[in-house]
Amino acid sequence: MNIKLKLKRGLITAFLIFICFLLQCTVFRSLSFGGIVPNLLIVLTASFGFMCGEKTGLLIGFFCGLLVDIFFGNTIGFYALLYMYIGYMNGKFCTIFYPQDIKLPIVLILGSDLFYGFTCYVIMFLLRTRFDIGYYFMNIILPETVYTIVVTIFLYPLILWINTSLERSELRSGKKFV
Repeated sequence: MNIKLKLKRGLITAFLIFICFLLQCTVFRSLSFGGIVPNLLIVLTASFGFMCGEKTGLLIGFFCGLLVDIFFGNTIGFYALLYMYIGYMNGKFCTIFYPQDIKLPIVLILGSDLFYGFTCYVIMFLLRTRFDIGYYFMNIILPETVYTIVVTIFLYPLILWINTSLERSELRSGKKFV
C-alpha cells in the first residue's frame, strides 16, 4: 500500500476517533439517561478491530483510550490499556467477519462494553472495598451496554461504509501498479 493511502486511512481514522469522542462528550451527554452515556469509542475500537485485524484494533484502542485518559482519567494509561485489549481481542475475530452480518458486531460490541464495565468496576471500586456489584451492574453497566447497543445499530453501518470505501480505494490504487 502506498504512503498516500496509508496517510488517507490514518487521517480518516483520526477524524473518526475525534468525532466519536466529541459526540460522546457533548451530544450524548445531553441525551443521557440517568447519567448513562453510550460508549462510542468502544463501538469504534471494536468495529475497526474485527474489520481490520488485531494490530489496527490495538492502535485505534490505544488512541481512543489515551483521549479518555487525558480528559477524564486519574492516571494516564489505564483506559489506553483497556481499550487496547478490547481492540486486540476484537481483532481476533477478523477471520470470521462478514460485512453483511450484523449479529457478530453486535455481540462483540456487547461483550466489549461488558468487559469494559466489569474491568472499571474491579479496578476502581472493588479494590477499594466497595463490594456492591449488583447495584453497579444494574445501574451502570447494564444501562450503558443497552444504550451503546442501540446507538451501535445506527453508528456501525456508517463505520462499515467508511471502512469499505477505504478498502475499495486501496484496492483500486493497488490494481494500477499490477
